[in-house]
Amino acid sequence: MATMPSSDANTRTFLESAGTAKTIARYAKGDTVFAQGDACKHVLYIQTGGIRLSVLSKTGRNAVVARLGPGAFFGEGCLAGQPLRIGSATATAPSTILLVRKEKMLALLHKQHAAADTFISHLLTRNIRSQEDLVDQLFNSSEKRLARTLLLMARYGQRDKPVRVVPRILGDTLGKMVGITRSRVDFFLNKFRKLGFIEFNGDSPLTINSSLLNVVLHD
Repeated sequence: MATMPSSDANTRTFLESAGTAKTIARYAKGDTVFAQGDACKHVLYIQTGGIRLSVLSKTGRNAVVARLGPGAFFGEGCLAGQPLRIGSATATAPSTILLVRKEKMLALLHKQHAAADTFISHLLTRNIRSQEDLVDQLFNSSEKRLARTLLLMARYGQRDKPVRVVPRILGDTLGKMVGITRSRVDFFLNKFRKLGFIEFNGDSPLTINSSLLNVVLHD
């Protein structure tokens, strides 16, 4: 599941120098940033906190499609003519979000070529991660999918150093991210802990050890 890297200084400078710094909204944990079906009017940028993107099917099934952190853009579908939000965004922690109107963002990208490169890089990274997630769902076991999700949360394989210790996420949420039941999440978490791949006690944060890579790499 996508977890984007920390904030890029060039992007911050670009947005602030363009006069968008005061267009800021603050959300408490659990607040809805936008809901599925809302009109697409802004591109959003996470300054602090975190966001969970989810989609609700017609049958009532809810799926978590991404978890984003500081330095990530989201809601960029409006730039491609998307009239309505195809999913919902929820704050996973107290968050500060910069909102840039679609028209303003398009104008800025035309004028600020360096920032446009950064934004395109972000979109490509998200696209690649989405393809990896699809392959993961189609071909990997639920155990491997959970291990990969935990490693992504800890930023293993990204340009930032791994954080190792990540906030404990409810089993229901992890299950929606991976596509398994909460009982299976609990089963695998306990298995990983017994093998020394992760560490936790009760509702304490998770410590992700690099040895968890063995689950993903093992055929």
